[in-house]
Amino acid sequence: MNKWTKGWLISGAAAMVLAGCGGGEEETKETGGKNGGETYNIGVTQIVEHPSLDKAYEGFKKGLEEAGITAEYNEQIAQGDPNNNQTIANNFVSDGVDLIFANSTPSATAALNATKDIPIVFTSVTDPVSAGLVKDTENPGGNVTGTVDLHPDAIASTVKFMADQFEGKNVGVIYNAGEQNSVAQAEAVEKVLTDNDLKMVPVTVSTSSEVKQAAESLIGKVDMFYIFTDNTVVSALESVIQVANNEDLPLFVGEKDSVARGGFAAYGFNYDDIGYEAGKMAAEILKGEKEAGELPVLPPQDLKLVINETAAKEMNITIKEEWKKEAEFVK
Repeated sequence: MNKWTKGWLISGAAAMVLAGCGGGEEETKETGGKNGGETYNIGVTQIVEHPSLDKAYEGFKKGLEEAGITAEYNEQIAQGDPNNNQTIANNFVSDGVDLIFANSTPSATAALNATKDIPIVFTSVTDPVSAGLVKDTENPGGNVTGTVDLHPDAIASTVKFMADQFEGKNVGVIYNAGEQNSVAQAEAVEKVLTDNDLKMVPVTVSTSSEVKQAAESLIGKVDMFYIFTDNTVVSALESVIQVANNEDLPLFVGEKDSVARGGFAAYGFNYDDIGYEAGKMAAEILKGEKEAGELPVLPPQDLKLVINETAAKEMNITIKEEWKKEAEFVK
């Protein structure tokens, strides 16, 4: 829904003159964007704050700006609370925003629960079909589309690296079983671990405050950690890093930002890239070039092994020469 400028009040006599010459003014959307374009009102809903989601949001804004879209953003963080999440989405609908940018699976689900009319563009979603956001990634239908945060080969590549390069069979996995995004990943991770003769040792949490205790509960039971892109756990990643460092347990993660924060390694991509692609999609929708449901859901495009040298030292991991040929290193 667009915001419209108030019509001018004119006198009855002037109205008669305008009517006689057929020159009435039409209401127009508020101007002020690039090249005299419109200024759009975009509601931004994000489940929690952490670097990956924040970078996706920055990428989204960059994609819109480069497409020539001028927007006012109303950013709301749910602080991991599903009730807050739904209230935020409902308020955006009441405010009549032009588009909702949903940054995470819970955020996108709440937005879709709130409206079937306002366009929704999501990112940082792992499995939009299982989450009930779209019927099909090629033909989403309805009022929603976006970009996913799981490269088709990311889990398989990371797990193969774990199996080929490290001793030990038991892999500690911590995730929020209340997030569909995380349940889908946990199932995928367990299958790939089993295929590589590794065993998943799972612990579930419901809030970020439980993450450290969950990590500590795995001491003596696992040979390494694998923390995928679970919003609850990633928002408290430092708790797992501390345990991994203290116990010399390799910590594999689901994306590059978590490597930069202190995870040992991941086959990952940049979250600002998937946010940027979501921004370009939003621009097409706002310009009227496409309906949301006509735009295919897009996966990340680039995947690379990233290793944190400082984390390797903290976890007592020796960097192998063969890794140097393939990996990108951060400190």
